[in-house]
Amino acid sequence: MPDQALPGPPLRVLVADDNPVVRAGLAALLSAHPDIDVVAEAADGAQALALSARHRPDVVLLDVRMPGTDGLTALPELARAALVMMLTYSREPEVVAEALRRGACGYLVHGEFTAAELITAVRGLRQGRPTVSPGAASPSRPVSSSLGVSYEGNERPSHLQPVVSQSSMAAAARTESLRRRAAGWLDFGLSSREVEVMDLIAAGMNNRQIAAACFISEKTVKNHINRIFAKLHSSSRSEAIAHWLGTAREGWSG
Repeated sequence: MPDQALPGPPLRVLVADDNPVVRAGLAALLSAHPDIDVVAEAADGAQALALSARHRPDVVLLDVRMPGTDGLTALPELARAALVMMLTYSREPEVVAEALRRGACGYLVHGEFTAAELITAVRGLRQGRPTVSPGAASPSRPVSSSLGVSYEGNERPSHLQPVVSQSSMAAAARTESLRRRAAGWLDFGLSSREVEVMDLIAAGMNNRQIAAACFISEKTVKNHINRIFAKLHSSSRSEAIAHWLGTAREGWSG
């Protein structure tokens, strides 16, 4: 059963990722929950350090590979001031081990978790429950966090699915779309397929991943995206995500 909203003040989160689409999608997803407050977004490790000092977040979601100061370089200082969860495409065992050694409290690999599982993992940090994606755990040794919790590679460290397939992500997107319509949120006149594609865009998936998830060609994905951008009056993925996950809830009228 998914975690409920935490009591007390909102969990303050800083998102650090060099991909602006991923940053926007994560920020919108997290901000949709009243007990989570995204206080800053950083494009690299140096910016993450500066913004962390200014905003003092409770949790930092940190990518590994970023230009300039990368995530691993910034990690030790960030970990002294906040709970840091790596949120990245990097799953190399040596990178995972180094991140945990430098103070990361968790390690999630993109494509191995759903939106609901990410929210549960973020909330779990405050409660002392670090989360490591199964794909990041070595079968030959335990994966440890700075909170002193050890997981053997053949154990389930959390509620994360062993592998969340792209088709599963598409199903989750359809479920979210139905929930949004039931709650009375606007769909901007998008067709059911366009709603599905837009949800996957907001989840940070690229055209190839969307094509695989929806069992359509990349050319068809591009056609859907062009129509979506026109209906959302957007010229970029980031702008479309902002309308879809942010302004949509305020009753946008185009």
